[in-house]
Amino acid sequence: MDDETIITKFKDFFTIHYSDEVRELLISYPKKRSLEIDFTLFEPVEREVAQLLLEKPDEVIHLAESALLQLHTFNNVEKHPVHVRFYNVPETGLIENLGSSNIGSLVSIKGVITRRGDVMHKLKKALMECVLCHNVFEYEVKEGEDLPKRCPTCKKNSLVLKEEHSLFIDFQKAEIQELLERVKGGTPAARIELRLEDDLVNAIIPGDNVEVVGVLRLKKPQNTRTKKEQLFSHYIDVVSVRTLRRDFEKIELSAEDERRIKELAKDPLLTEKIINSIAPAIYGYREVKYAIALQLFGGTKGKQMKKRVPIRDDIHLLLIGDPGIAKTRFLQSVMEIAPKKVYVSGKSVSGVGLTVSVERDELSGGGWTLKAGALVLASGGIAAIDEFDKIDDDDRAALHEVMESQTVSVAKAGIVAKFRAKTAILAAANPRFGRFNPNKSLAEQFDIPPSLLSRFDLIFPIVDKLDVKKDEMLASHILNAHQEAMSAGDEQESPIPPDFLRKYIAYARRNIHPKLSDAAKEKIKAYYLRLRKMGAETGSVPITPRYLEGLVRLAEANAKMRLSNVVEEKDAEVAITLMDYVMDQIMTDKETGIKDIRMIEVGKPLSQIQKMEAIVEIIKELSKKYDLAEREKIIERAKEDYNMSEREVERILEELKKNGEIFDAGGGKFHLV
Repeated sequence: MDDETIITKFKDFFTIHYSDEVRELLISYPKKRSLEIDFTLFEPVEREVAQLLLEKPDEVIHLAESALLQLHTFNNVEKHPVHVRFYNVPETGLIENLGSSNIGSLVSIKGVITRRGDVMHKLKKALMECVLCHNVFEYEVKEGEDLPKRCPTCKKNSLVLKEEHSLFIDFQKAEIQELLERVKGGTPAARIELRLEDDLVNAIIPGDNVEVVGVLRLKKPQNTRTKKEQLFSHYIDVVSVRTLRRDFEKIELSAEDERRIKELAKDPLLTEKIINSIAPAIYGYREVKYAIALQLFGGTKGKQMKKRVPIRDDIHLLLIGDPGIAKTRFLQSVMEIAPKKVYVSGKSVSGVGLTVSVERDELSGGGWTLKAGALVLASGGIAAIDEFDKIDDDDRAALHEVMESQTVSVAKAGIVAKFRAKTAILAAANPRFGRFNPNKSLAEQFDIPPSLLSRFDLIFPIVDKLDVKKDEMLASHILNAHQEAMSAGDEQESPIPPDFLRKYIAYARRNIHPKLSDAAKEKIKAYYLRLRKMGAETGSVPITPRYLEGLVRLAEANAKMRLSNVVEEKDAEVAITLMDYVMDQIMTDKETGIKDIRMIEVGKPLSQIQKMEAIVEIIKELSKKYDLAEREKIIERAKEDYNMSEREVERILEELKKNGEIFDAGGGKFHLV
């Protein structure tokens, strides 16, 4: 098929099938410079040309653009070129499978953008001048070729580039990584460099899930060894890029899968089967497994407040407690089930590794590059963070915005940007002194600031309690599991196989969007008001509006688990039961038995706050009378007026000193700061 025939075919196709789009391009030019063609519409009409496009994309796309320019006149087309860009091209496969057979052909891949370089300017048409004979001529710059040095007239190496009269086009490098949910277990996610030109520049940002269509090209050997061995790497010269607007990669569901999913939803034992399919090798911990199951389903997405403020639908969970009690196994079990997931651990992760970093990189020729971290890459899925307490304070501070607003803001090296990080977090942490003490507050035992603790919807203590009967059952469970171990492992024990449970979750997240019924709303409201009234009577703060939203998310997730679009009263009861369980475990003042959420949000229960205030008041009074307050007199007054022990007073004095509220003048004397 000759060039003129192909041009004629494109003219006919544009006229018949894309007349409206061409008219819009004419009106919007030069702001809009690309005509986007859906390959699935083009291929049935022009099968021969479509096949040729896949094999020889450079030639065919050039002819398509020539056809468009012959049909219509675009002013200053040399400075603002018109492009024809094809999308919805059949997927080539995984990034790691791009090989020598794909070089020079049109490829289509899906992935997540991990980093993006600065905008640079690529020379397209050079105006060359000879400094000796003053010969001036234009030179079309071709991919991978160097500029000429020898003058064609005087044959001397005296050519220079007249930059101000040459033609440049915007240019940008980026990097795309395999979608995490498509990576085979244990293998690293493959990456490949992207090169974008003209109006594609800045069309993507790190963290975007995209479909890229482009030409696979060879990259020149970069160093002496690769030049000597003639080893070439490759990159994709991007033709089109489209953002995939979805939370996680669609899991293919057959009609049979959907039938089985709907059948399972009718099972009266559905809830127990799902709960028992979460970490089936771990004995007990029903409440923890139930909460993790709800986290996998998530709340109703897309909700907004009246002022267009989005409401978080992802559920954050924290597992705390003694080492060696299966916290990591819970995280790993979720990694087997979640459709999209990232696992990171303790000291091996930094704040920018979790969120976004700005670093110098070869993509920008030494310029600044934005690089997406784990929480941005996991957007739309679950991030499991083990050894949460081992993350540095400065790095952990980056989580505040992610956990509440589900965005990551960066302002470094003159780059100000915001990224989407719609990620549910499942974290695990160990106590500072080895074992969890239920009689102490979380803030005293974990190196996690209260402001961050309060952002978790539920916090579960996983404690190693000495119980003969429970120990016997646990030992039998573990030993039986080892005795009956098979190649399939947990899958044999799980009531619902992980692969099918993953499909069930994907179906629910994609198709079920529960709304609160009046009965469920009244149930949650009554619970909230009852606790607030109790707090008013005791002086505590048993619940805040933040936890009210958490109750709604949990209730929605339970409805979604049942494949119900209505949140019923029984769903609200599940949320309330889980919240009560957590409150009894970690939000109840052991001295007074009063529920007090300040144990999380402030790090101390009401009784401790009152005692600290009492010591401050004693020091204030003694300082007025004696200038300085002596330790003995403080202890004496605290014993008489507040029935405090000497050890308790000493501890509070140390804490007040540490907080900078009192000053130690020496000799056991204090005054307020």
